[in-house]
Amino acid sequence: MYIIKNSFRCIGRSLGRNILIGIIVFVIAVSACIGLSIRQAAQNTKEETMSGMNITATISFDRQSMMGELNGSEGGFDKEQFAERIGETNDLSFSEYEKYAKAESVEDFYYSMTASFNGNDDFSPVSTDTESETDSDSDNKRPNVNFGGGFGGFGGFGGLGGKQMNNGDFTVIGYSSDAAMTDFVRGTATITKGSVFEEGTKVYDCIISEELATYNDLGIGRAIKLTNPNDEDEEYTLYVVGIYKDSSSNDGFQRAPGSDPANKIYMSATALESIIAASEKVSTTVTDETTGREYETAVTSSFSPTYVFSDVESYNNFEEEARNLGLDDSYKISSQDVSNFENSLVPLNTLSTMAGWFLIVILVIGAVILIVLNIFNVRERKYEIGVLMAIGMKKINVAKQFLIEAFAITLVAVMLGVVIGGVSSVPVTNALLENQIASAQSESVKVEENFGRGERPNLPSGNFGGGSMTPPDNGNFKGIENMFGEKAANYVSEINSAMNFTVVLQMLGIAVLLTIVAGGVGVLFVMRYDPLKILANRD
Repeated sequence: MYIIKNSFRCIGRSLGRNILIGIIVFVIAVSACIGLSIRQAAQNTKEETMSGMNITATISFDRQSMMGELNGSEGGFDKEQFAERIGETNDLSFSEYEKYAKAESVEDFYYSMTASFNGNDDFSPVSTDTESETDSDSDNKRPNVNFGGGFGGFGGFGGLGGKQMNNGDFTVIGYSSDAAMTDFVRGTATITKGSVFEEGTKVYDCIISEELATYNDLGIGRAIKLTNPNDEDEEYTLYVVGIYKDSSSNDGFQRAPGSDPANKIYMSATALESIIAASEKVSTTVTDETTGREYETAVTSSFSPTYVFSDVESYNNFEEEARNLGLDDSYKISSQDVSNFENSLVPLNTLSTMAGWFLIVILVIGAVILIVLNIFNVRERKYEIGVLMAIGMKKINVAKQFLIEAFAITLVAVMLGVVIGGVSSVPVTNALLENQIASAQSESVKVEENFGRGERPNLPSGNFGGGSMTPPDNGNFKGIENMFGEKAANYVSEINSAMNFTVVLQMLGIAVLLTIVAGGVGVLFVMRYDPLKILANRD
């Protein structure tokens, strides 16, 4: 107890010197607190956001990996073997996708199917070309694409191998559930008249865009007739139950009718499956006059499955679970949600890394300054040390006194630094983050200027021009803005909190560390002193 009382009395006697030490520690503490808060904010933002977002993932063939394997041969890339292996490779069947959906980590599973159709004389696609009306006998018929394999089949509907695909005027998309209709879930598309078809219905109900309805003077309850692009005599009747508005339809770009968003028709996947099955039954074998290859006239379709996970941990576990269920190494699991979110954190992660280096530098410089000040402090108090030892105080007790003094000053300064640093951490972090985003955006603009593109006004969202292509906002995290807004696209631009109990504990650790480093040097000097020599050599 005497050592503690004497330590505080000594602090009062050398108040000016100790205030100077306290100011230095305070500056170090504020800087360290802001640095730690920035790092903690980056970690909290990632954890909190990803824990509250549903993650979607897909399984696809890893062609890049296969090309890497073939490129390792001594004779260079083996094109013949590549073509052979691609020809042997098929996408997974629907039953296989369903098998992997049974993994414990999967929260939900849905899919969509896409097929191409033509219209008849009473139902035309939205088009700016008045001569491009659909006509099975017309020379303007879009080119055929023959698939000799390489695309997997959907359940019992077969693959595209040996089938002929004519690119039709309309893209018909079938959804397995409401969750699969992501445009409507996110608000990109909304129903303006009628309603969406019943989930999982087998009835040929559909919804069409406002543009398509206006172009063909259609309303709710009207029937539309679609034909097989491979066989114009094969016709299917759909009934309009809803009209929707899609913000991506009015971008001003001219496209082929089949790829125009206005010509998309949505219906139940179950209903579309039955159309494809019916087309399979009446399919015939035809020989292409140009290539001489035989193909089936059945409507062809593509299949897009999606797996939903409740959190990142489940998504990470799915890889191992899917492999255990039989997923081959030639297929990869990827998530655009995770990729988009990681890209959004680039400026914040960069700022966090810079804060880490700044923290190290400030602690090293601060420790050096405190060591020097403590050395001078001990040398100035050499006679006091000699007297204490001469009256019987052990060296270890004298060393303890110096450590207590150093720790008391450091602790008070650090606590004040935590208060000031905690209050200023959020505005400072957001200001630095804004500068970091501006720097990243400026760098992107410079790269575009190097390619001679520069800034182009009045560009529609989601298309190339004047900047890099940016993925759409999936609504799962804050701070995302369009690339043509004030901030760079897909960047987390603001944090709401940076200070927490973890940072306080870390700051206490810094206080102890500074005390040990700075006070430890003083202790070493104390342990070297001989009290008799100190008193004998006093001037």
